Amino acid sequence: MNIAIVGATGNVGRKIIEVLEKKDFPIGNLYLAASSKSAGSKLKFKNKEIEVENLETFDFSKAKITFFSAGGKISEKYVPLAAKHSVVIDNSSYFRMDPDVPLIVPQVNSNDLKNIKKNIIANPNCSTAQLVIILKPLHDLFNIKRVVISTYQSTSGAGKAPMDELVEQTKLSLENKKIISKNFTKQIAFNAIPHIDMFVDDGYTKEEVKMVNETKKILDNKIELTATCVRIPVMVSHAESLNIEFVKPFNLEKIREVLNNADGCKVVDERKDGGYITPAEAEGKNETFISRIRKDNSNKNTINLWCVSDNLLRGAALNAVEIAEAYIKNK
Repeated sequence: MNIAIVGATGNVGRKIIEVLEKKDFPIGNLYLAASSKSAGSKLKFKNKEIEVENLETFDFSKAKITFFSAGGKISEKYVPLAAKHSVVIDNSSYFRMDPDVPLIVPQVNSNDLKNIKKNIIANPNCSTAQLVIILKPLHDLFNIKRVVISTYQSTSGAGKAPMDELVEQTKLSLENKKIISKNFTKQIAFNAIPHIDMFVDDGYTKEEVKMVNETKKILDNKIELTATCVRIPVMVSHAESLNIEFVKPFNLEKIREVLNNADGCKVVDERKDGGYITPAEAEGKNETFISRIRKDNSNKNTINLWCVSDNLLRGAALNAVEIAEAYIKNK
């Protein structure tokens, strides 16, 4: 079938191209679209160069499935136009909480693909995507009551310019030169910023609210969640510290077993120096890695764990392509 990618020249757009090629996805023609600034440039797919077309004049009727990865404003304007001709898989936040748009992580709720009303499928926030594939098998077994989340998110979650700024700031810092932040509210090099996206009325940020609302929509509205999202000076991969309270009693060995057997998860949990996975090791990998699994001794039926995942892959491009695979399978 013919596939289109909007935002093809961005971080996630390029990763979608990479994932489609690695999976040998059944593609007739691949069409790439981006802003007028990027139109005319060429990207490689299966040893062929494909010219990027101008989004403003792109003909969406050419594609059966269209991936959008160009931000909320572009999705707001162009997704409804594309959806008249093509099934849209949208990576932005714009349609995620629309009750008529399924929000999908295939390992968790692929059945929701049977009810597509607007020809639009939403891809969740990258932090949510790695979270729910861990919560799903645990919720099935032990019934999750509450989750407290602290994230440690890489600069790639904000785009290419913030990644470039991390490199630039690191050099300036090492040279003892003055740093003026362009893409962050504070210095990101050798620092941690407890602020991702805009603040909302109750003191939380939109990123934190997204994680809560999206998890409830994907998994179970009855689960209580609270989140603190932090940007750290890492290029790729998001990490999360999770405190998960269950309704039912649990067994740690059973938790390790069910998580290691869950699709998209891999447990690396040795109680010794280096017996865990860090963001640098998760980069380029498809799995969400789970480490530091232990009982919370301060609260009954509660565990702590650490997870880390390549946000450009698991949290965005890979999940988007897996949505397409699940959609085809469910048709």
